[in-house]
Amino acid sequence: MNAPILRTALITGVVIAAVNILFAALDYGLDTLPPWFYLAQLLLLPAMLLPIRYFPQAAVTREFLPRAALYAMGWAVPYAIYKFAHDALSPAFTPAASLASYLITVALFSMLFAAIRKPVR
Repeated sequence: MNAPILRTALITGVVIAAVNILFAALDYGLDTLPPWFYLAQLLLLPAMLLPIRYFPQAAVTREFLPRAALYAMGWAVPYAIYKFAHDALSPAFTPAASLASYLITVALFSMLFAAIRKPVR
């Protein structure tokens, strides 16, 4: 893995963690966020590093469904950490609803990315 991709993955992980902390603080208050929530945000760093290889591969894949699957695999773990950590803070948290929302969002965004970012013929 080359340095620019590694740097991009780390910066993206830090930005996603910061945004999640900001949104959770706006929803629940910064002083009420539990320590496990902050620790879960640290998981975003390896979660961005491990699947980063899927994005360049998706960018050159010509068929729509394999390209969408690569985008879905690239965003699946980082988005899961982002979504489930924030959802678990809610007193009305239901795992089934959160999982269904997660799966629908990943499917929609992967198809959107695959449609927008198709390779040049």
